[in-house]
Amino acid sequence: MKKNLFLLGLMACSMTMMGQIDKKESKTENWYFKLGGSYFTQTASTEFPDVGGQLPNRDVYQGTMSSNKLVSRESVTGSFGEGFRGGLTAGYRFSTRLGVEMGVNYYIGNSKTMAQTTNRLISYDPKTTAATYVSFTAEGQIKALDLAPAVVLFLGEVNGFEPYTKVGIIMPVHGTLAIDTNRDYRTFVGATEVANTEAYSKDVVKPNATVGFMSVLGTSYKLGKYISAYAELEYRNFTVHGKTKETEVYTENDVDKLNTSTSFRKASYSATHSDYVNSLNGSSNNEEFNSAGFDETKPKDELSSFVGISGLGLTLGLKYSL
Repeated sequence: MKKNLFLLGLMACSMTMMGQIDKKESKTENWYFKLGGSYFTQTASTEFPDVGGQLPNRDVYQGTMSSNKLVSRESVTGSFGEGFRGGLTAGYRFSTRLGVEMGVNYYIGNSKTMAQTTNRLISYDPKTTAATYVSFTAEGQIKALDLAPAVVLFLGEVNGFEPYTKVGIIMPVHGTLAIDTNRDYRTFVGATEVANTEAYSKDVVKPNATVGFMSVLGTSYKLGKYISAYAELEYRNFTVHGKTKETEVYTENDVDKLNTSTSFRKASYSATHSDYVNSLNGSSNNEEFNSAGFDETKPKDELSSFVGISGLGLTLGLKYSL
């Protein structure tokens, strides 16, 4: 009888303890929201793609006319993974250890030099001895909106701090690469400058759909019952392939030359629009490979290029738990 009473009491205690544990675990099942800002530095450099037919080099020319020679060349490499990001994240915690998140982020990359040339001779008229030189710089900048689903593993709370890790993917839903190119054309007769044209163009590249990878190590710290501060160290890596390119702005000495009836660029749709393809051949809309069938009223076919957006970033923000 005593043995049965003991077993009954033990079962009652066990059921009570299990109920308390279940009740405690249920408290961890909750929604939370995070608002944060990040700064990323690039972690890998690759060679930039061609810009308007210009190789990704930093070239310097010296001399005049027949003595105008390339004296230095440097490959231009880098990544568009450096820049600022702001984001809002919704998360759901299934248990003490496991949760999922969905982030919505807007990223503005730092401007990067993609190609540069100094003092290159592009034309010479022996009758008038007029020589024209060009110097130019092409700068690219990426802006993108992405979704970032992730799985979160919480490592346990100690003195208000709760470290965690997460892995996930990055899915850009909208973004562009804007390339600003400034060209300075200077014409000399002898040592006298007789003309100077400052040309500016803005090309906008839209990407194909892509998916990237991210991994995060972070921690939160309780500031109140519902509010916590958090910090995350995030590594991300993905590449973006171009889909189309359009010249949206072209000016000479601040005068619009793109949208005027007298502009030579207005007459050719292919001069301001491009489609990126994996290969060029005799059926491509490209005058170099298909001069007889080239159609100036359609986008020009160009080889597909890609840019890297790898980076290591620090995110700081606030977390609100329901």
